Amino acid sequence: MSAFVDFNGVWLAYNDELMAQGQYAVEDINLKVDEGEFIAIVGPSGCGKSTFMKLATGLKRPSKGTVIIGGHEVKGPLKITGMAFQASSLLPWRTTLENVLLPLEIVEPYRSNFKQKKAEYEDKARRLLQSVGLGGYEDKFPWQLSGGMQQRASICRALIHEPRMLLLDEPFGALDAFTREELWCTLRDLQAAQKFNVILVTHDLRESVFLADTVYVMSKSPGRFVVRREIDLPRPRDLEVTYSPEFTAIVHELRGHIGAMRKPANRVEIAQ
Repeated sequence: MSAFVDFNGVWLAYNDELMAQGQYAVEDINLKVDEGEFIAIVGPSGCGKSTFMKLATGLKRPSKGTVIIGGHEVKGPLKITGMAFQASSLLPWRTTLENVLLPLEIVEPYRSNFKQKKAEYEDKARRLLQSVGLGGYEDKFPWQLSGGMQQRASICRALIHEPRMLLLDEPFGALDAFTREELWCTLRDLQAAQKFNVILVTHDLRESVFLADTVYVMSKSPGRFVVRREIDLPRPRDLEVTYSPEFTAIVHELRGHIGAMRKPANRVEIAQ
C-alpha cells in the first residue's frame, strides 16, 4: 500500500539566489506516512519545522524532489488539509459558531451549497463544538473565551470540512500546562474517532510522545531528519502514562537528539 504522505528527496531554498549559493532551509527530506498515522516533528528553533509544514500544505514548492499527498503530487495549496496554529486566529467579529463555519463558506464543494444547507452545516458545527466541550459557547465571541477555548474552536474550524489531514504548528504552545494537557486529550479523542492524518510541529517533547505514533527529530538548519522514533506505548493513552518510566525514557532519549549534529551518511536512523 502506498504512503498517504510521501516526501521524496525534498530540498527547499527560499529563492534562486540562495539556491545558487547552496543555502537550503531543509535538505534531503525523505518521509513516508501511512493513512491515519499521527506524526510529530521536533527540533531546535530555526531547524525548518515550519518550512516543512509549508511544503506539506502546498504553500511552498520544493526546489528539488517531490511531495505526494493522497496519491497526488502537491503543486499548490491543498484542499484536503486543515490547519491550526499557536495563535487561534479567530475572527473577532464572528461568534464561535460562525468562526467554525468559515471553511464551509469558502471551500468547495461546501461553498456552492452553503446557503441551501446552512442549517445542516450549523448542526454539524454544533455537534463538533459539543464534542470538544464547547457546547453552550456557540454564540460567544472570541474575546469571551479563554485561550484554551479559543484553541478548541480553532481545531473545530480546521476539521469542519472533514479534511484527510490536520496540520498543527505549535497549537498549544501559548497555553498553561493544565490547559495544554486537556487539549492533548481532546485532540487524541478526535483523531481516534475520525482517523485523519496529523502532522504536529512542537517544541514540547512530552506532547510529541503522548500524541504521536512516530516522532521525527530535525537537525539544526538546514533541517533534515536525523532520527525516526516509533512510539510503542499502547493506545488509548491517558495522562497517567506521562509519569511512567517508559514514557520518561523516550522523552529523555529524544531530548538527547535535539540539536544533534548533521550526519552525512545515514540521513535517518531508526531508533528503537
